[in-house]
Amino acid sequence: MKARRGAALLAALALALLPVALAAVLEVGSRGDDVTAVQKKLIQWGYLKGTADGRYGENTRAAVSAFQRKNGLAADGRVGPATAKAMGVTLTGGSSVAASAAIISADHRLLSRLVYAEARGETYKGQVAVAAVVLNRVASASFPNTISGVIFQSGAFSCVSNGSINNTPDSSAIRAALDALNGWDPTGGCLYYYNPKGTDDAWIRTRTVKTVIGNHQFAV
Repeated sequence: MKARRGAALLAALALALLPVALAAVLEVGSRGDDVTAVQKKLIQWGYLKGTADGRYGENTRAAVSAFQRKNGLAADGRVGPATAKAMGVTLTGGSSVAASAAIISADHRLLSRLVYAEARGETYKGQVAVAAVVLNRVASASFPNTISGVIFQSGAFSCVSNGSINNTPDSSAIRAALDALNGWDPTGGCLYYYNPKGTDDAWIRTRTVKTVIGNHQFAV
């Protein structure tokens, strides 16, 4: 009787842990809130079109593969621990997927510090936008071609001259930097931003403003 009861308890424990084990990898056929959250990220970054329906089909697999190729990951079309970390999500096996606040590279760390120093009072979208400006400069022939080169370019950012670039970023800044690195650009390609209430720089006001997010105007 005791042996049978012990076997039953082990079976129950295995069943209880099964959803978590299955949630460790998302692939074609997977369904649920974890899939929905991953799809929302892929849509946001331009890898996937349509709506996040929580069903991991061929379109989602192809979008994941494209994300993996761009980020130097094995392009198997499945979301395992490495891909989830690169996306900035944590597979929970439950009702939600929480954004990760883990630093994944030196560039990510530096960009997070810039976001925290320049935009910690802004909305999350505004923080991503500030990070995106840095990356747009990296891609532009008019600026240095590295994140550190852009950030430390003489006179580019006041947080460098006043030392606040060295402050420890919070989780929001870390996530915002990662979202920008993964392709989200709320500015639509802007190379400059400024707070009109906080600057008397006449030159920056000559730039063409494309969008306003929070307290910052983003310009080209």
